[in-house]
Amino acid sequence: MSIRLTILGSGSRGNCAYLETEGVRLLIDAGFSGKRIRERLATIGRTPETLNGILLTHEHSDHTMGLKVIAAKLGIPLYANRLTLDAVSSQTKASFNSKIFHTGQSFEIGDVEVETFSIPHDAQDPVGFLIRSSEGNIGFLTDLGHATRMVLDRVRPAKALVLETNYDLQLLQEDTRRPWSIKQRITSRHGHLSNKAAGEAARELVSDELSHIYMAHLSKDCNDPALAEKTVKQEIAKTGAGHIRIHRTSQDAPCPTLVMSKDPGKEEQGATQGVPVTKKNDPAKTKVLKPTRDTEDTNTPRQPARSPKKAPDALADKQKHQSFFAGLQDTLGDTQEDENND
Repeated sequence: MSIRLTILGSGSRGNCAYLETEGVRLLIDAGFSGKRIRERLATIGRTPETLNGILLTHEHSDHTMGLKVIAAKLGIPLYANRLTLDAVSSQTKASFNSKIFHTGQSFEIGDVEVETFSIPHDAQDPVGFLIRSSEGNIGFLTDLGHATRMVLDRVRPAKALVLETNYDLQLLQEDTRRPWSIKQRITSRHGHLSNKAAGEAARELVSDELSHIYMAHLSKDCNDPALAEKTVKQEIAKTGAGHIRIHRTSQDAPCPTLVMSKDPGKEEQGATQGVPVTKKNDPAKTKVLKPTRDTEDTNTPRQPARSPKKAPDALADKQKHQSFFAGLQDTLGDTQEDENND
């Protein structure tokens, strides 16, 4: 048995990851065109039709571009909270096979448990994920302006962590393409993580369990992979830890597949062959553990309500930023799409 992770692509213009176990195949975000996602899945011998679900962190286009083709047309279950789903539905004008969770809730898909938690970013209700499996846990932590103690605690059990390293502060300050307003957005507490901030977060998360860190969501113009890797490694080195592998991600091609297993002999990086999984969209393999009144399955009757496990982060101060940033992005127009997704 094993759990496999392939970063299909990550950067300011698109983000999508593929996760596979014996019982489930999932995408985390779908930030490329449907055609490109299909092409990148093909490099590891997979097709969108076999997916059991798509987990969505938030509604920005570099995480949702392929949803209309991959999720809506194929009927792949889309897991999102209500505010994110409403935003995506409005953007795409599409209807989804939606599985709505309350932020802070945990639920099962096949043989994995998905934990959700709030993160500070200028979106409607952005979340991070910790995906638990018997072979190792994987955390997804991108698109956040700062790493709160709660956020770090939620991904602390991870054996592999996808961590945002969006920009180098000096390169961002020297950039001549982005207006000052965009730079303020990127560096705000609801923007993105710098290399330094990501390194500090990684240092705080060092443990015997954490073995792999994927540097994700790198800005094409305001970062450099070698610089990001150096910064993160320098912070981790302060702890004396030498067992954590740092992996680069690319906007333009999938990364080698990471295979994690309790059997060390089965662990490898670069494998592309998978194992049989359940048929796509098998409803029997999707189970919500902690239903709440805000949790809905649009294809099944509403389950009895219970008190939700709400993430403790206060979101009130985030709301006042949203209308400003939304208007700012509309004003800047499509020609600055990359800048807005940095």
